[in-house]
Amino acid sequence: MSADEVLGVENVDAGYGETTILRDVSLSVEAGEIVSMVGRNGAGKTTTLRTINGILSPDSGRVTHRGDDISNLDPAATAKRGVSLVPEERQIFPELTVRENLQLAAHGGAEDTDSMSVDEAIGQFSNLGERTDNHGSSLSGGEQQMLAIARALVAGADVLLLDEPTEGLAPQIVDDVVDIVRDLNDRGITVLLVEQNVHVCLELADRNYIIDQGTVVWEGSSERLRNEQEILDRYLGVTV
Repeated sequence: MSADEVLGVENVDAGYGETTILRDVSLSVEAGEIVSMVGRNGAGKTTTLRTINGILSPDSGRVTHRGDDISNLDPAATAKRGVSLVPEERQIFPELTVRENLQLAAHGGAEDTDSMSVDEAIGQFSNLGERTDNHGSSLSGGEQQMLAIARALVAGADVLLLDEPTEGLAPQIVDDVVDIVRDLNDRGITVLLVEQNVHVCLELADRNYIIDQGTVVWEGSSERLRNEQEILDRYLGVTV
């Protein structure tokens, strides 16, 4: 472990019941980095995030946060450490307003980090500022994604686990989400990003892990990945 490591996944096997999804997965994220996990559907990306977050416990191996073993912490305890999952489904409360969603997130969040106030979070996302009294169910997909990220910031996250944040969004909204993630990283927030959109990963990430069939098969910088067309073809089926 390096002195700057914030998250560590060490030789983790994990899955659901009798089904093993992750096999000997190891990765690390250092303070201030944006690191991506990329791979085809069913490769194990979301399972990795759920194992870090505490929804799943490793069958073997361990997960660490700032050197402490958090393998057996539940999601609430993990969030109190400042590690927040923004799930692909967003999971905002549809019958609550934007402001009420954020006010609720302010309770039970991180204990040792400086959380954003509700008004600060709303100010970070211009679209939300125009819709503070709108119910979650009335928001567009992009607005729901921004609300889900804002909710994590109000809860005091200094490490964001983003699961497919651009999934299903129009190209212009994808660009907006990319800009938001970059701005948050500039503010000092560390990001572990799961994406199928390789172009988003290459634009945002300092380093990338490719996962295939529950195993890390490649790791390196975005600059290096751009030049690994054989790897991109074999594991992702894309050309950049």
